[in-house]
Amino acid sequence: MRPDRTAQARHDDATDVVLRAHQLTKIYGMGEVEVAALRGVDFELFPRELVVLLGPSGSGKSTLLNILGGLDVPTSGTIAYGDHDLTRDDDAALTAYRREHVGFVFQFYNLVPSLTALENVALVTDIAPDPMAADEALALVGLEQRLDHFPSQLSGGEQQRVAIARAVAKRPAILLCDEPTGALDAATGRRVLEVIDRVNRELGTATALITHNAPIARMADRVIRMSDGRIIHIEHNASRVSPSELAW
Repeated sequence: MRPDRTAQARHDDATDVVLRAHQLTKIYGMGEVEVAALRGVDFELFPRELVVLLGPSGSGKSTLLNILGGLDVPTSGTIAYGDHDLTRDDDAALTAYRREHVGFVFQFYNLVPSLTALENVALVTDIAPDPMAADEALALVGLEQRLDHFPSQLSGGEQQRVAIARAVAKRPAILLCDEPTGALDAATGRRVLEVIDRVNRELGTATALITHNAPIARMADRVIRMSDGRIIHIEHNASRVSPSELAW
């Protein structure tokens, strides 16, 4: 276990909250039936923080992450990026928010099969206002020797690391990860988590990571447990465990 600043210490020296959500609800209509995916959720994400959201399928984790990332909008409640109220934004403004400030990593890699690793990352760097070089982003995730390989020539873990490089190449303030190890074996999953941990520590990217895998929570500053569309428990880890030490 590595010594680290506690989440509370990170909060104390944070000048701003990166994201703040207040009383978020999300209701989906399914015919004549309404399904509440979120039920009055309050959430904050601080600079340089790594948060793990735990909960079973259907607990509202992905819905919350999608709203935080501007991929969806709440039925009610507010969400702010810094001092900017995202709930007032139209589709064009939310697209700009996603493009300029948010990196996404999903369970499935969503790489373009006809493009090399370098070209997949360059898709983002070509449209970002202040990107890092695509080869620099791939070096950050340990793939500097695989720049010219196509997705079919890469393992699942390597493809996920390309996806992480693509997400962080635009230097986002926020990295949102939805089950990034869900399609990987434990050893490969730990390698991917090491990359996410490195991005958080070295770039200071505020990171929220969804998982149903409880041991992963030990790598976080703060652990948020969800059930039935609500946050039911929040705990702060006194220190963060290296992903290499995790077992599941």
